Amino acid sequence: MGFVLYWRPGAASMAPHAALAEIGADYRLVEISREEAQTDPGYRALNPLGVVPTLVDEDSGRVLPEAAAILLHLGDRFPESQLAPADRADYYRWLAFLTNTVQTTMLRFFYPERYGGGDAVEAAAARDAQEAFDILDRALEGRTWLAAEHRTGADLFLFMVTRWGRRLEPAAWDRPNLRRHFLAALELPGVRRMLDEQGLEVPAL
Repeated sequence: MGFVLYWRPGAASMAPHAALAEIGADYRLVEISREEAQTDPGYRALNPLGVVPTLVDEDSGRVLPEAAAILLHLGDRFPESQLAPADRADYYRWLAFLTNTVQTTMLRFFYPERYGGGDAVEAAAARDAQEAFDILDRALEGRTWLAAEHRTGADLFLFMVTRWGRRLEPAAWDRPNLRRHFLAALELPGVRRMLDEQGLEVPAL
């Protein structure tokens, strides 16, 4: 028994995948294409939106979509891992910001056709993303990790969206504090394992 993570390379499953690896959980990966996720009835029963990630906790039978929810669940299941800090106010704040603001903004940037299409949608998303990454860069001034003195699930989520932000101009990691954070997260064994298992290149910054 353990966990099953439904994933796709480079998608929102990166952060939960890195978390499972980082805390040393027993997990199995099931890669699912975008088309399969949308059309397979068995998967749609697990995740009605037909997107990734989806985590199945085989010990409890709980099924969790949503990357942020998975990180919160794993932090509760494995308190010794420090995936969630003891003082969680900033952790909750930044996870909410990362999933509600940064992730949704990047989705508008990547898939403007889903939001009405046109250059104006993409341009507005790019502007909003730059503002969000500016906020994160300022928050990291003088510190290594986002929500505590140690790495938390928020840092794994930030690593994921910073990588997504490489397609912006300027890239998210061109900011000095975000670059430093990204490089620190790259040294985490769970992040390295996730990149290897997803077949993603380690960026040369």
